Amino acid sequence: MPTANYPVSLKLDGCRVLVAGGGRIATRRIPRLLAAGARVHVVAPEIAPDLRAAVDDDALTWSARAVDPADIDGCRLVFAATDDSAINRELAVAARSRGALVQRADHAADSDFLVPALVERGPLQIAIASAASAPSLTRRLRARLETLVPAAYGDLARLAGGFREAVRTRVPRERRGAFWNRVFDGPIAEQVFAGRYEAAERALETALADAHAGLEAVRGEVYLVGSGPGDPDLLTFRALRLMQQADVVLYDSLTAPEILALVAPEAERVHVGKRADRHTLAQSRINTLMVELAQAGRRVLRLKGGDPFVFGRGGEEIAELAEAGVSFQIVPGVTAANGCAAYAGIPLTHRDFAQSVIFVTGHLQAGELKLSWPELARPGQTVVFYMGRRNLDIICRSLTTHGLASDWPAAMVIDGTTRQQRLIVGTLADLPARVAAEPATGPALLIVGEVVRLHDTLGWFEPTP
Repeated sequence: MPTANYPVSLKLDGCRVLVAGGGRIATRRIPRLLAAGARVHVVAPEIAPDLRAAVDDDALTWSARAVDPADIDGCRLVFAATDDSAINRELAVAARSRGALVQRADHAADSDFLVPALVERGPLQIAIASAASAPSLTRRLRARLETLVPAAYGDLARLAGGFREAVRTRVPRERRGAFWNRVFDGPIAEQVFAGRYEAAERALETALADAHAGLEAVRGEVYLVGSGPGDPDLLTFRALRLMQQADVVLYDSLTAPEILALVAPEAERVHVGKRADRHTLAQSRINTLMVELAQAGRRVLRLKGGDPFVFGRGGEEIAELAEAGVSFQIVPGVTAANGCAAYAGIPLTHRDFAQSVIFVTGHLQAGELKLSWPELARPGQTVVFYMGRRNLDIICRSLTTHGLASDWPAAMVIDGTTRQQRLIVGTLADLPARVAAEPATGPALLIVGEVVRLHDTLGWFEPTP
């Protein structure tokens, strides 16, 4: 069984590095060497345009000739990247005789070190290597990690680096691990991820003072997260990350089981049951519950369908949090209008049919739909009614009364973006009857406008229950 490589991270600031060859591989290696502070010398008859630009900027030096073993003198690393295997082999022998480490571009087995695929976030580096056995796989993993690791992790690493010595001197060794866990898993890190770096610095200073005094205060936070219209693949990376670190989750009746399953297994789940007129908890109680849980030091995930600020009462909820001085952050989600329309193959705007789009609620207020019907009953726009199924007949009748033709296109999407999605297409005249004959009872979205006609050619999603 072959021995495993030993991963290291080299300090090259001020060190001389030889790169033999000026082509594609040299162009890939040199920028990172320069970023590490290495003094790079390239030896090759010709070099790539990008390397010429670096020479012109005095970032590296270049000898326009064939490489000579004497070029290795004084170098810590050697990259043998010529097109001639015999020259690369000769350089490898010469480098070892002079105490330098060598990497052959054409022969991994004859190399002293390998260059890993790297994901960089400021001072944070994630290296992926396969001992040269599967370079294509390491590149794929790198691409995957690039999408999974937010850029703000670099800021978090810088923040930790700036406080490392202070923590070492002021927090006893046996409590340092727990201290950093609270930093990286709690509100301080979330301040960084939300782009509030200075606030995170102040919070870390306070936490350090409390830890030094033995007063580690536990501070809770609320995450108001939009979970999208139903398909778990539409969750944002930030939403998924917060779902994994919450202590308690407040979720509605319409939260898809597949989405709830992505919450951290150890998190407490509280069903607050909002659906149509059936509420397990009143909105006021939900608001106060979030405040109470956060003040008890819990990380509270308020999981809401769609987007919290689009008919999600998110503004009401954070107003009470702000008044109570509870730290919170908002994570937008794909709102139902965007998600359901896309999965139904109905563009909300189109140059030929709709130059604007209007989102309205189909809920009754004081026993009637208090909407500006003359503004809604206009051609050249798309109107999307949230929660419009119960009052569909009133909506269709009001739109025709105020000017739209009875054969004006309309569609209802039920359980949009999920495997149970049902699309019912009709007109203002016949859609209520068509929907009444549909047994599906899931959340529904009404789309009114000429863009509905495009479904026949743009429909792509075929749900498979």
